[in-house]
Amino acid sequence: MGRHSHSARALLGDELRRHGHTEEDLATALYRDFGTPLMAFALKLTGNDRHWAEDVVQETLIRAWRNAEKLDRSPDMLRAWLYTVARRIVIDGRRSRKARPQEVEEPDANSVGVPDESDRTLSAMVVYDALRVLSEEQREAIMQTYLRDRTVNDVAETLGVPPGTVKSRLYHAVRALRRALRDRG
Repeated sequence: MGRHSHSARALLGDELRRHGHTEEDLATALYRDFGTPLMAFALKLTGNDRHWAEDVVQETLIRAWRNAEKLDRSPDMLRAWLYTVARRIVIDGRRSRKARPQEVEEPDANSVGVPDESDRTLSAMVVYDALRVLSEEQREAIMQTYLRDRTVNDVAETLGVPPGTVKSRLYHAVRALRRALRDRG
């Protein structure tokens, strides 16, 4: 605890009341002397959630202020007490998050999507347009397997080609479709 200034040690020591200092002075001294290391500790405990860590530090210091009469004012004991309180606050926070469902905001009435067929129709048009970049053989392989839900062997038999040829057409067709759709945004 060599980093604490002489005045902080005086505030943290039994001289607090003898020199006319208040509990607010104690809270200020605690924040000044322990705020930074306590924040680093809280960040580790919260998985680097800065907002949660700030809340933990604030709640810890409020509890120290509320319990000023009972605190052992030696820096080592204060640090241990503060870290223990911070750890318990984080544990309680995790428990309460598990016990309650996460809160979500009500969606804005103006932003609620109304189901309609326009998106689906537009997507179908984009896909249909992209299908035109394929060769006739690739387009037929896509139509038979994906749109008519037929197996590669069934399509091969219908088209009179080996199953490997259907697989090859599908592979190249899907790659060409991806490129075409990506180009269309």
